[in-house]
Amino acid sequence: MIEKKKVFWFILLRLLVVSVFLVTTVYLDIHTYDVSGEVASKVLIRLIGATYLFSLLSLVALRQASSKTTRTLTHLQIVWDLILVTVLILVSGGVTSHYAFLYFLSIISASVLLARSQAYYTASLCVILYGTILDFQYYGKLVPLGLSSHPAQQWGAEYLFYLIFLHCSAFFLTAFLAGHLAERARISESALQEKVIDYEELERLNSCIVSTIDSGLLTINAAGRIRVFNRYAEMLTGISQQDAYDRLVTEVLPGCAGFEATFFESGQGEFQHVGVDGKELLLSYKSVPLLDKDGATVGAIFDLHDLTDIKRMATELKRADRLAALGELSARMAHEIRNPLAAISGSVQLVALRPWVDEKDERLFSIIVRETDRLDGLLRDFLVYAKPATPTKVQLNLHKVITDLCALLDTDPRLEQVAIQNQLPADLAVQFDKDQCSQVFWNLLVNSAEAIEGEGVISIDGARVNCKGHNEVHIRVRDNGSGMSQDAVKQVFEPFFTTKRGGTGLGLATVYRIVETNGGRMSINSTLGKGTTVTLHLPA
Repeated sequence: MIEKKKVFWFILLRLLVVSVFLVTTVYLDIHTYDVSGEVASKVLIRLIGATYLFSLLSLVALRQASSKTTRTLTHLQIVWDLILVTVLILVSGGVTSHYAFLYFLSIISASVLLARSQAYYTASLCVILYGTILDFQYYGKLVPLGLSSHPAQQWGAEYLFYLIFLHCSAFFLTAFLAGHLAERARISESALQEKVIDYEELERLNSCIVSTIDSGLLTINAAGRIRVFNRYAEMLTGISQQDAYDRLVTEVLPGCAGFEATFFESGQGEFQHVGVDGKELLLSYKSVPLLDKDGATVGAIFDLHDLTDIKRMATELKRADRLAALGELSARMAHEIRNPLAAISGSVQLVALRPWVDEKDERLFSIIVRETDRLDGLLRDFLVYAKPATPTKVQLNLHKVITDLCALLDTDPRLEQVAIQNQLPADLAVQFDKDQCSQVFWNLLVNSAEAIEGEGVISIDGARVNCKGHNEVHIRVRDNGSGMSQDAVKQVFEPFFTTKRGGTGLGLATVYRIVETNGGRMSINSTLGKGTTVTLHLPA
């Protein structure tokens, strides 16, 4: 396929050469003609004018030419150049002309624009045209054109034959060399173009992979300064590629400073990092040395992953397995305990009805009955925790649920000095068991109220969130109470763990099991002396 760009530059080069020749022959008045100067000047001026016109028309036609038309137009350029050189030789003396070398340019042009075979065809035409000029001049056939035969006859036939043979050899040698070099150039250009395409594809592929991969990818140089910093790494650190470039990796990720000595070795590890929103993240990394073509280490590649959710899920799963086993065992024990407990309570009540029981015995019997009732209530609560009822999920409007609960709790002395702010959207709905939902928020509101000493505020807000492809409703119950230590937060969902005097430690544990049974999960954040935030992740 012939490139329009090459043909375009070829035509412009011809116009430049013709312009230079016009200046040197007309304006500088250089006369090297063996024909009449007046005739030669007229022919030359017309020839140059025709060349200008042909070249301009060719440029216009080239702009809208198809591949087939471009090939025809290219052949016409070579033919026109042969005609131009031939006429130029005729008007400049034939055998004495100095312009026979211009045939070489036509041969080279054919090899560059077309192919090696076309260069040989052009060389053959050059031999024919040049040989014809010399023969016709020798035999006087060009006298009508004003070209004398005297110079050719003066040199003799042997010299003319030698001249033709010399030019013939030069023309074909030029065709061979130019064709070979042009062919090699085309092959190299084609190979280079393929490589350029491959590199562009690889670059696009690399950019696509680096930018869309769901892990942090960064590279550092031998000085520990960041070079590549992908989109996920930007999300983890809150620092853009532009800001991270050429900064020390220990400056952007301070938590990995402890592994600095092994950056340029194959290895892996975990470190803590404070995220953009101030939350503490657990990040893992794998490092691989980056080598040059000689095998020398010039940097390192880091693959970062956020393990925070994975660790949390693992902890929750571990807790769920432990609680499930504990609940199964405890439920059986509770049933076994309740039976003799009921017998004890009934027997004591019957004995208390005997007429011979005095006042002191009645007081002791009442203590036994009261404590057995309290123990029975504790076992009942524990059974609810150990084996929650199968939920009947319905669509609930949370704003209405909280409003109704606030009305019920309005007379509760524990909330006398506590204001409940229901900031839930009016249209926020979840899939949850109605009675269990009320039980969950009742426990949470009562716990928050008991954690507040004196006046305080409990605020409830929430929103619908798209979490990894599915919709969730996140509800936050916040209070400004006494809060808890971090050690207490880690155990707060464990059964029988409590920070309240007289508490059973089953409130939050039961809430956790109910939420889990309804397909949700819970998390808690608390700061000692500043309050607690309980977050429910419920199915929308």
